[in-house]
Amino acid sequence: MKLCDLLRDVEILESHAPGELEIADIAYDSRKVSAGSAFVAIRGFESDGHRYIPQAAEKGAACVICEEKPAVDMPYVIVRDSRLALAIASKNFFGDPGGEMVMLGVTGTNGKTTTTYLVKHLLEQKLGATVGLIGTNGNMIGSEFLPTERTTPESYELQKLLREMADAGCTHVIMEVSSHSLVLHRVAGLHFAVGIFTNLTQDHLDFHKTMAEYARAKSLLFGMCDAAVINLDDEWSGFMLEHCPCRALTFSEREGADLTAQGIALTSSGVAFTAAYRGESESVKLGIPGLFSVYNALGVIGCGLELGIDLHECADSLASAKGVKGRVEVVPTDGDYTILIDYAHTPDALENVLKSMRRVTSGRLVALFGCGGDRDRTKRPIMGRIAADNADFVVVTSDNPRTEDPEAIIADIVAGMEGTSTPREVITSRPEAIEWAITHHEPGDVIVLAGKGHEDYQIVGHEKHHMDEREIVADILKKRKKDR
Repeated sequence: MKLCDLLRDVEILESHAPGELEIADIAYDSRKVSAGSAFVAIRGFESDGHRYIPQAAEKGAACVICEEKPAVDMPYVIVRDSRLALAIASKNFFGDPGGEMVMLGVTGTNGKTTTTYLVKHLLEQKLGATVGLIGTNGNMIGSEFLPTERTTPESYELQKLLREMADAGCTHVIMEVSSHSLVLHRVAGLHFAVGIFTNLTQDHLDFHKTMAEYARAKSLLFGMCDAAVINLDDEWSGFMLEHCPCRALTFSEREGADLTAQGIALTSSGVAFTAAYRGESESVKLGIPGLFSVYNALGVIGCGLELGIDLHECADSLASAKGVKGRVEVVPTDGDYTILIDYAHTPDALENVLKSMRRVTSGRLVALFGCGGDRDRTKRPIMGRIAADNADFVVVTSDNPRTEDPEAIIADIVAGMEGTSTPREVITSRPEAIEWAITHHEPGDVIVLAGKGHEDYQIVGHEKHHMDEREIVADILKKRKKDR
């Protein structure tokens, strides 16, 4: 591709490279530069890509796209924002694949993954669509599963993935759109038919610093959409609506929204309610327990309605939908107690899952959780307090300590539990903590293993170590059976 075509719609401040220059690829990591590549120098949080321009030149980069004049003699283009330039250039390089499909986005703190899977099921069942999915659990091209490292990939990898989806015949793409991806321009250049807002609660304040900045980041999605589907019951819904330049459909479990849930019934096996929209009503059943499942279902229905799928068809699709790995996932046990694995790693998510399970627990509600290292420290005591206030017993353990001392993280959590009467056990090793919880269970208990969800690893330092809670539980049960 010619450089002039690669940089179409990129804001250029100075150009010292011929527009006819042929570009073979794009790289923003100097280690991945190949002969003929355009190297995009990005100012990161840990290092500055401008420092690696000489290495890129040595590896055969045809030119560099940067924010300041490079120290080496080579063709270069100075742009106002390298991250934004990377996104637009990547879109151009791969031929704007998002424009060939119906793009759908989901943003919010909790519920994004479940919502994307439910939307995928709806589109496949009711439109016969081939659907690409991008999110926390992984990426999918139709039925093919592709592991992932981030909720939303960097713009180059995202555009490359979208090209693979379009070439594979995908007609629609449903993706989680993280706040980081919006602020860091990973999704720049995309246009969404519908954007769904699930909720906003404390998370990622190590990056955004304030809830207002976090909300502003999420709201950026709606400037890229034809229509928004917004949870009116969330306290930040007013902010989202105020910053929403496109048309909006609101949903709520109360009156006053475009789409409402009436007569809600919660059981250990799922939820049921009547969805009402513009004088129509339809019975809805979804086999995923918890009040949050009502909100996820409403978001999916709202998306379907905006795409022209009628209320009856949306409800019918939800009735046959399955749960999502790591989201209120029931794990087989060896007795009269229940183990659930859930990704709840934020204060609101932990409170939601515990309150939802409280309604269907005949014995004790046991919460086992930790908090991630090198992340927002302020939420640790908050989550400790939430666990103490909503569970009958708490097991505090480790969860991706990264470069922090696991016991220091645990101390931050326990600080929030001081002054409460809820009994607790502190066990740093997560496998040992799970074994302790199982060994000390009582009839009717519900043990919630919170925080890991779909993750099958533990991050210690900068390394990932395999750790799948399903395997841990199975091994413990096998050992218990052998010891009997």
